[in-house]
Amino acid sequence: MTAPARPDDCVFCKIVAGDLPADVVHSDETCVAFRDLNPQAPTHVLVVPRSHYANAAELAAGEPASVAALVDAGAAVAAADGLDQGYRLIFNTGAAAGQTVFHAHLHVLGGRSLGEGLV
Repeated sequence: MTAPARPDDCVFCKIVAGDLPADVVHSDETCVAFRDLNPQAPTHVLVVPRSHYANAAELAAGEPASVAALVDAGAAVAAADGLDQGYRLIFNTGAAAGQTVFHAHLHVLGGRSLGEGLV
């Protein structure tokens, strides 16, 4: 399956392409990870695939190996930030789940107690 065309207005596609600045903390052939502009924890990094899919479910259907690559990158980011006590990985899929940018992305959260409830 070929990745859908990149929309001209996708902010994450622009970050991946280097057209918008971001605090990039990890980059490889599959994904780019950068600090969230509105962090919900001391470490809040977004890991986005270089290919454009609207959400995690579409990414899993189109490029299943990319989902594993995002999780691997998230673990690398957590290790680099010293999150040896634990961290949270979150995919929000769809507006009702809180997704606001419709380019699949993984949130890496840590650096404080995240409790047992939802973020």
